[in-house]
Amino acid sequence: MIGSLTLDQLRVLTTIADTGSFSAAGRRLGRAQSAISQAVATLEDVQGVTLFDRSGFRPVLTDVGRVLVGQARTVLASAARFEAVAAGTREGIEPELAIAIDPLVPTAAFIDSLHALRAAFPFLPVSFSTEGLGGAERRLRRGNAVLALCTLLPSVPDDVAALPLLGIDLVPVASPAHPLVTLGRPVTATDLEEHVQLVLSDPAAPEGPNYGVIGTRTWRFVDLARRLDFLLAGLGWCRMPEHLVAPYLADGRLVALAIDDDPAGAAGPLTIYAASMRNRVLGRAGSWLLDDLRARLA
Repeated sequence: MIGSLTLDQLRVLTTIADTGSFSAAGRRLGRAQSAISQAVATLEDVQGVTLFDRSGFRPVLTDVGRVLVGQARTVLASAARFEAVAAGTREGIEPELAIAIDPLVPTAAFIDSLHALRAAFPFLPVSFSTEGLGGAERRLRRGNAVLALCTLLPSVPDDVAALPLLGIDLVPVASPAHPLVTLGRPVTATDLEEHVQLVLSDPAAPEGPNYGVIGTRTWRFVDLARRLDFLLAGLGWCRMPEHLVAPYLADGRLVALAIDDDPAGAAGPLTIYAASMRNRVLGRAGSWLLDDLRARLA
């Protein structure tokens, strides 16, 4: 019961609209035509509206009837989702799956996994947020996300269960007109100190440690796309995920820098993790998504 409404009344109303007559609705619902007529009469009487024009051979929805049929479909769909979420919870499926993702994470495989998740768990409410560097881990700790795809620097915290998903190569790059490129040779740490490095920073700790920073002349960004704009404009150099700059390297809008004795290069690829809090176990849907994503990345 919703106030003076019942879901059964709404179901009768939409079935009449779908089948075109009271008798056809009765056959579909397995009821006598008189019961269908009584349900509609009660609904009209309680709501104080006329839903059908009965002057012709077949009942025709009135203007208000057409509007209320649309509202009835919305209510019935919401009720179906309500029941599906409750049933899924009884079967170990999360009532909601909240995911957060850091800006450096490649998204193609993740998008494919989300499509597959929707097909496997069609009634599962999924919330998703993209975060600045470090933001996905913070949402995880606050309980606003149960799964984070993120970097964990400088190391994996003890209270976080972290599964390595992939490594991404960070390529030092600059615009072809940048002075570092026009040197025509591998650059040194001394060369780099004379030029602005465009650094992706944690917005909650903008002056905190950053991966691969050389020198002190840094411009700090929380938005990867905006940093790319400045990079293409020749206003500095930076390290960018190889999968993001590959098209720009191919068409010559960016040039890879060779750095002598680069400590970040020696450290190897940056690891992307699927992270969850150890005291909050993933449900069936979260585990399914993680398995699917691992398979795609493999």
